[in-house]
Amino acid sequence: MQTSSNVTARANVWRLLPLTTLFAFQTFAATALPDAARINPVKLLEVPEYCEGVVFDHDGNGYVSWKDTITKFTLDGKAGVWAVTGAPNGHKILADGTHLVCDGSHHAVLHLDAKGGMLAPASTDCGGKPLRAPNDLTLDTKHAGFYFTDPGDSDENHLIGTMHYVDAGGNTRLVAEKLAFPNGIVLVPGGKKLLVGESKKNRVLEYEVLSPGKLGAMKLLADLPSKEGEQIDNQPDGMCLDATGNLYVAHYGMRQVQVLDPHGKLIARYPGGNLTTSNVAFGGPKRDQLFITGGLGGESSAGGLFRLDLGVKGRIILPGKKN
Repeated sequence: MQTSSNVTARANVWRLLPLTTLFAFQTFAATALPDAARINPVKLLEVPEYCEGVVFDHDGNGYVSWKDTITKFTLDGKAGVWAVTGAPNGHKILADGTHLVCDGSHHAVLHLDAKGGMLAPASTDCGGKPLRAPNDLTLDTKHAGFYFTDPGDSDENHLIGTMHYVDAGGNTRLVAEKLAFPNGIVLVPGGKKLLVGESKKNRVLEYEVLSPGKLGAMKLLADLPSKEGEQIDNQPDGMCLDATGNLYVAHYGMRQVQVLDPHGKLIARYPGGNLTTSNVAFGGPKRDQLFITGGLGGESSAGGLFRLDLGVKGRIILPGKKN
């Protein structure tokens, strides 16, 4: 039990520490991530075209989406076609080993079995209105639902981008609208906040989750850096979290993954391998390696899968395996 005297004593200890010691504690907290100068992307795999949607299953196998295909790979670089769907993109795996895949060609969030076979779609419309082109998704494991983005052809002058929630009963509801290409999306631990990259405004947004599928007002978490030099664009794409709540953003066109702390402060920039970095996910035996998809020189080039050996524990949203 923590008494008032304990609290007072602890406060007094901190007040008595020299300023240099306090500064050391603050510096340690700010430099917990590895120095970007020591991180070199390792190319694990190349596919014929720009790729996205990296994800890992319960057995440690990975998947990437490119053109009309989902390729399954192992950590030693072996790969083969797992499914052909049309235009696969964001991808997550459920407790029963089935897969949810956003696919613009089907205007749906698809549901596939563990072998890549097509099941009944998880979502095709919202209130009777067909979806346009679902892009990415995040699981709400506590309530057996998921959120997804549907940017369609939205941009900063055409604010038709939307976000949706699919509940445990398979019902799809609108949770946010009037966005300029909502893209990568993550639900923070505890399910109290939802983060989304708004690509055409080069920023990350934050929403309070009032209840499953009901969001509070939109807030700005962070404006992101703009392109420089040889960089060709600056659009936040796929995102993921580490175990301490830092947000890793694949910054399309900048050959970078940028890291924001939970308050939206930019605390690191890592090389993305691909120029058009598109998606990120933690994986590996210790779940402390960051895997990055994209295009080696743009969307018209071959796609690359790179690995960053960060030594930082990722937040894994893969639900526990259910037999």
